[in-house]
Amino acid sequence: MSKAFTPKVITANALLKGDVVWLTQDNAWTRTIEKAELITDEAHADLRLIEAHARADEVVGVYLADAKAGQDGPEPIHFREAFRTRGPSNYAHGKQAE
Repeated sequence: MSKAFTPKVITANALLKGDVVWLTQDNAWTRTIEKAELITDEAHADLRLIEAHARADEVVGVYLADAKAGQDGPEPIHFREAFRTRGPSNYAHGKQAE
């Protein structure tokens, strides 16, 4: 028996800047997870993932990440994804510099 589908967001790294991005419902890449499209249907998630992979001139490392609905939009479930929302960990730049 297969595992039940859980809500997901599509995430990747921006090709030119390298920072973490999430795919929005209107096909834009955003640097804040709260603006990402929360996908609750497995077939739709598969289709959106294929579409995101086709955008290799914009992003690398595209994948589906578990998420949940939050008050301000999608929120990460796993530590790894929560860590990625905070930006680079090696020194203060990008989101950490702000």
